[in-house]
Amino acid sequence: MATQAALAIDGGDLPFGGGLLALVRPALNLLQPGGVLAVHSRAPGIADEFFTWCKVEHHELIEAAPQAGFTRLLIRKGSLGAPRGGMEHGLDLPVVQGRLDAATVLNTVPFPPAADPAVGFAPRGARVEPGGPVYPFTLNERDHVAPPDVAQLYDQAVNAQWNAETDIAWDRIRPLPPALQQAVGQIMTFLAENELSALYVPSRFIARIHPAYVEVGMFLSTQLADEARHIDVFLKRARKGGGGLGISHATTSASLHSLLVLEDFTEAAFLLSVLGEGTFLDLLRFIEDHAPDEVTAEIARRARADETRHVHFGMSHVKHALQHDPSLYGRLEAAVRRRSATLAGVGGVPAAVQDALTILAARGTDPVSVRAGHERFRELLAVMHENRVKRLRNAGFSAEQAGTLSDLHTPNFM
Repeated sequence: MATQAALAIDGGDLPFGGGLLALVRPALNLLQPGGVLAVHSRAPGIADEFFTWCKVEHHELIEAAPQAGFTRLLIRKGSLGAPRGGMEHGLDLPVVQGRLDAATVLNTVPFPPAADPAVGFAPRGARVEPGGPVYPFTLNERDHVAPPDVAQLYDQAVNAQWNAETDIAWDRIRPLPPALQQAVGQIMTFLAENELSALYVPSRFIARIHPAYVEVGMFLSTQLADEARHIDVFLKRARKGGGGLGISHATTSASLHSLLVLEDFTEAAFLLSVLGEGTFLDLLRFIEDHAPDEVTAEIARRARADETRHVHFGMSHVKHALQHDPSLYGRLEAAVRRRSATLAGVGGVPAAVQDALTILAARGTDPVSVRAGHERFRELLAVMHENRVKRLRNAGFSAEQAGTLSDLHTPNFM
């Protein structure tokens, strides 16, 4: 609501230090600098007290006139030290189908194009009193931080949360043949290791995001909760049924380290969410389709639903940024090439992961089944490449660029 030019309040017989200021100060907050507040007061000596107070607060007492039974004070609001921004007054968010969600808030109080680090943790829309410290926020531009649908994604994430302890039927898991149990343990180890990366990488950027775009930080917080839950459930599945954890390969370590050291938010969203987690959607679908039991399939299905939101955010973020900064195409391509060069010589998909996915798809170790399982693994790699190209094309890259960048993507999938 816009600030006003003039207001009047009745202070009754409230003394200056006994509650009258609790009426005066909020009324002044509703005025523009230069606006006039009329105060009617029956308290004795009130004119002298307001004269001193106005000088301290940089307002102007322009009249203190006795009237019949009260004193009328006219106070002109000063501009020195006045809070910045308009005053939200009379705002009433609409309830849609019984819900008051983050998307409604964003539609009512939209993102600013740029945000001032000097406003600190003041929520978007609050009036900010000057004099506070400058905060170390570095992600201060809407078009490089906040895709327009982030509030909807946050609402979806909140509504889709599940409990790894109670929503998985752990008591229905039965021991598997040793080779298949070992394959499950290796796959779950690989998934958990990569999800640890997906937990740590976004967490590095949350404290850099200006609170004017708090919905982005809120969504990333749900992503952290998702990844923590995935790590928990993958490790539990690896250790349930007579198995245990498998091998952590140097290839995986090198690939994930190259994500952790990223300093650019958009590059991180691109490499982690668009390419990495996008590729993991296909991996989780493969595990769901070839799971040796319904519990493992359910774990993969639930994780894939969560990861779909993460990929959606990454795609929305990158597309929005590219639309407002075409130079990003070159930067993102350069980021993929740098990462590929860093990982040169580490080999293909980690051997234990290849073998575990082959055995999972074979459902056993007889040669005929293993041959078929290996073919399914090779088909998975082709599907991953095809879908990476589709996502890159959807983001705006040319067909040639998309094919090249997909080929350069890490053999570790993430």
